[in-house]
Amino acid sequence: MSARRHFLRRSLQCASVPLLAPLAARSASERGRPLHILMITFRGETDVDRGFRAYLADAGLNVRYTVRDLQRDITRMPAIVRDIPALAPDLIYVWGTPATLALVGRHDDPDPQHHFIHDIPVVFALVSAPVQSGIVAQREHPGRNVTGAVHVVPPAVQLRVMQHYRPWHTLGVLYNGAEANSVAIVDETRAYCVQHGKQLLARRFHTDDRGQPVAEGVEQLVDELRSAGAEWLYLLPDTFLGTMYDRVTPTALRLQLPSFGAAELAVRSGGALVGLISRYYSVGQLAGSKAYAILAEGRAPGSLPVETLKRFSLLVNMQVARELRLYPPIDMLNYAEVIAVADQPAAAS
Repeated sequence: MSARRHFLRRSLQCASVPLLAPLAARSASERGRPLHILMITFRGETDVDRGFRAYLADAGLNVRYTVRDLQRDITRMPAIVRDIPALAPDLIYVWGTPATLALVGRHDDPDPQHHFIHDIPVVFALVSAPVQSGIVAQREHPGRNVTGAVHVVPPAVQLRVMQHYRPWHTLGVLYNGAEANSVAIVDETRAYCVQHGKQLLARRFHTDDRGQPVAEGVEQLVDELRSAGAEWLYLLPDTFLGTMYDRVTPTALRLQLPSFGAAELAVRSGGALVGLISRYYSVGQLAGSKAYAILAEGRAPGSLPVETLKRFSLLVNMQVARELRLYPPIDMLNYAEVIAVADQPAAAS
């Protein structure tokens, strides 16, 4: 077996990581009351949230949930923060990088207005680059009241898989310059391209007068990347980009530009050709295991490492492959999950 085949077969296992809850969980009746978790979601319920709750239920914890949804609008967070003292949760679960930063701030620049949150354990999920975005100083020992689960496969691994599917020299990427994790992944991707003699074409979304990304000109940006020679469009786990799938991927498809998704919904319902991903449900379970360690075992969040799943899934959207006439290599079909028919476009990643 070649080195490449060996790498792929080990890296692209399509089973979710078994996250079996311990059997010795203290029941809420032993504690005298249900545990109270505040769940802060970004765009309604996702498989991440379902996996989180399922893990704690399987562990035997009696949990009462209060759910606050940001409705894709991060400016709603201050009102939620003001309610936290009255809600008095035992733990806060939060979805995504912008929401986590808005809730707890950077580790090196704490917001004194949020001082009371520093005493409440926080578990995040679906954060791409927690160190680069300033959420924690290091993944092994977060050192503050925050820990969580990272959902993104290392970019270098994704780029090698992309190369195996279809060799490339020039890569295109769209990103939100106001989103720290996206900037971090673009920087990491650029370093990879320099090291391997490849070219990265990066375009930021246009912004309004507050520096926030806007949808205006999205199709033109994709066209610019294709015209400049991009052979793949790399769809980062960018929150704003996730709201633009229904405009980005149809444009790329019209231009015969294949797209590679870094998040599950980019492929499963966002119109990307292929992606190497961590399954959302399993990411939620991983976050749930952190919450269990805090609530049932008395562990401090700062002592729990921020982790990524150890196994990844390769998804191939065969409907898009047919339209592009760009089918996966035969050996990939031994471990890829083939999606025969695309779902409706997703709202976010």
